[in-house]
Amino acid sequence: MIRVSADEFLAIVKSHAPDPKRSLPDVRQDVSAFYEEMQEEIVGAGYHTIERAAIRDGLPGYLVSVPESEPGYVILFFHSGGFTLGSTADHLGLCIRLARAARAEVFSVDYRLAPEHIFPAAVEDAIAGFRYLQSRGYHPHQILPVGISAGGTLVLSLLLSLRDQGVTLPPAAVCMSPIVDLMFPGESVAKNQERDWITPARLSAIRAAYLAGHDPQDPLASPVHAAFRGLPRLYIQVGTHELLVSDVGKFVDKARWAGVPVQAEIWEGMYHCWQVFAGQLPEGQEAIDHIGAFVRQIQAR
Repeated sequence: MIRVSADEFLAIVKSHAPDPKRSLPDVRQDVSAFYEEMQEEIVGAGYHTIERAAIRDGLPGYLVSVPESEPGYVILFFHSGGFTLGSTADHLGLCIRLARAARAEVFSVDYRLAPEHIFPAAVEDAIAGFRYLQSRGYHPHQILPVGISAGGTLVLSLLLSLRDQGVTLPPAAVCMSPIVDLMFPGESVAKNQERDWITPARLSAIRAAYLAGHDPQDPLASPVHAAFRGLPRLYIQVGTHELLVSDVGKFVDKARWAGVPVQAEIWEGMYHCWQVFAGQLPEGQEAIDHIGAFVRQIQAR
C-alpha cells in the first residue's frame, strides 16, 4: 500500500483526477477503480459486513457494520463525486473507518447521479434515505448524517429540506470538504489551483451537469444561500489547500452569525477529500478519528 507524504501523494491523486476529455462512463470507471485500490487494504481485511437494502425502486442503500458497531444509532452517509461520480463501493473503506471510529453502523445511499438525473434528484434521494431509516425504527435523534464533498452538500440540503417540512431534525451532522456554493466564488479557487487535485474546470463541469440550467443560488443546491435558522449542530472539516476552503469559511461564518453551533476544523496542508485516502495519509485517519469522537459525543447526550 502506498504511504508517502501528503505532497507526494497529491501528484498520484492528480494523475487519477477526472479528465473532462474522456467519456463519463470511462471517467466513472477509472475514478472508482482508483478509489477502490486506495481503500483495498481495509476493505480486503474482511472486518465488516455489508447488507444491501432497497430504499425504493432503483435506489439502493448499504448498511455497513463492524464489530465495534453499537445498536441504537446510525450514520447516514453520502459519498463524494461531484454529483456525477461515486458510489458506496468506492467509498466502502471510508464507511468502514467511520463505523469503527464512531462505533456505529453506517447506512450509505447510492443516490442518483447527473447528468442522467439532475438536481434535485440527489436531494430527493437523501430525503428518501432518511425516511427509510425512520421506517426501520430509527428516531431522528438516532440518525447522524455524514457526507463528503457533494455528499456534504446533500447533508446540508437534507437538513434544510427536513426543517422546511417541519420534520424533527437529527441532533447534529458532519460535512467533510462540502460544496456549499455552486458558483465557486471564493478566492481559494484561484489561489489553490496548484495545491489541490480538483480543478476550476472540474468545478464548472459539476455545476453544468448537476444543475442543467437551474439557479445555482437555490439553497438546496448552494446551501450558503439558505436561511440557517433551526439547523442542528454542524461539524465541518476542510483543508487549507482546497479550492473550496474560502467558500466553506463563508458558510461557517454565516451559519454562526445565524446562531447555528458550528465546529469547524481547518486542516493544514490538506486537499479535497483527503479522508478517503486514510490508508495512505495519516491525516486522513486522524480526521476520521475526530469525526468518530464527535459522533460518540453527540450520541452520549
